[in-house]
Order: sequence, then C-alpha cells, then structure tokens
Amino acid sequence: MADFDFFSVLRSELDAYGALLVGLTKADLERQVPACAPWTLYELTDHLGNGNLWVTTAVQEGHGRNDQERTAPHDPASLHTWYLSTVDQITTALSADAATEAWTFSSLMPRTVGFWQRRRAHETRMHRWDAQHALGAAAAIDAIDPIAPAFAADAITEVFELFAPRMIQRGLAAEPASALRLTATDVGRSWEYGPGEPVSEVAGAASDLALMLWNRVGVDAEGLAWSGDRAAGERVVRAPLVP
Repeated sequence: MADFDFFSVLRSELDAYGALLVGLTKADLERQVPACAPWTLYELTDHLGNGNLWVTTAVQEGHGRNDQERTAPHDPASLHTWYLSTVDQITTALSADAATEAWTFSSLMPRTVGFWQRRRAHETRMHRWDAQHALGAAAAIDAIDPIAPAFAADAITEVFELFAPRMIQRGLAAEPASALRLTATDVGRSWEYGPGEPVSEVAGAASDLALMLWNRVGVDAEGLAWSGDRAAGERVVRAPLVP
C-alpha cells in the first residue's frame, strides 16, 4: 500500500463531491452518468452516500449488512444536506487509527480501518470524476484538479492487489491466459498481471491507466500507447478486472 494519508485524501474528496451538488437543479440530478449507466447523478449520489453509511456500520458495528441504508431525498437542497450528513458519519468512523480492526468485504487485504480509508478515497475520487462528466464540467475542472499521478498509481495497485483476484475468487472472471504490463510514464512505475512474461504492454499517464482499468475510458483512449500483442492485452483488461 502506498505511503498516503488516505484519510486526508478521503476528507478532501468527500468535500469536493459535496461542492459539486451545490446549486444543482432536479434536471441536473436527472443527467445520465455514462460510466455508471443507467444511473443518473441522483442515483450516483444516493450510492455514494449510502456507501458512506455502509462503511460507518462496518467499522462501528463490525458487520457488512446495510442496516443504515436510506433512500436519499430527491429535492436537490435536501439531497445535499443528506449527503453531508453521511460525510460526517463516515469521517467520524474512519478517524480511528488506520490499524484498528474493522469488518471488510475481502480477506485479500488486512481487515482494518486503513483498508476503508484507502478504498473510500479511491471510490469517492472516481465517482467525483463520474459526476464531473455527467455535469459536463470535466474539461474545466480536471484541467485544474486532475487525478494526482501518485494517487492514480495507487488506484492501479489496488486493482491488482484486491479487485482482479477477487473477481476470479468470486467466479466473475477467469484467470488471464497471458500477461499484460502497464507502464505509468508520469510516475515511472510498471505493473504486470497474468502468467509468464508479458506479451503486451499499455503505457500512459497513471490517471489514464486507472480510468481504463475502471472502465471510465476505453482501451483506445487518447494517451494510451499499446505494443506487443494488443488483442491479448485487451482481453486481459476486459476480463473484467473490477466489478
């Protein structure tokens, strides 16, 4: 796991998502979120807020039941207030020491508060990207505040440490038939996934690679450079690697 203050990143991302909700209309909340189809922006916010409540329960009560799940209000101002209430709850729950034991959804990683600090930081950042795109604001906002390269690199690591093996474990994906190398040109790091020597490679900025792995951009997105057996590499990416 990278040496990040994930809790600080999470708090910043939760606040940034909340800022996107300020002043929205019902029409805005009905906008489709392409990366999370068929969700609307309202449904994305409902998902993120209820995820905050779920993690709060996981940490404070030690189980994964959705006992706190609530239908978020549809009125824009009330939705914002409700979302902020979920932020208060998750930040209180995750303010504990990262090494504190907590229920998590996987035995592949340590079952600690730190797991959730990291997981929710990435979850919230990715969904902020989704919301920006749904609102048509991505070009303006991401130009000022792109996904930080080192943080995006950790998102890639998380996919291969946690989600890709979990997809196989749950029977939702098959073991890759060949290996793929991903190289983040802006942080000087590479990852290999699959058996044997890589037969293909995709290189690009860490943020572009992370967005590709999470199905936010396609394998042919601008900024991604493929070499070797591209078809085999694309099959690895489309396994799928994430839920």
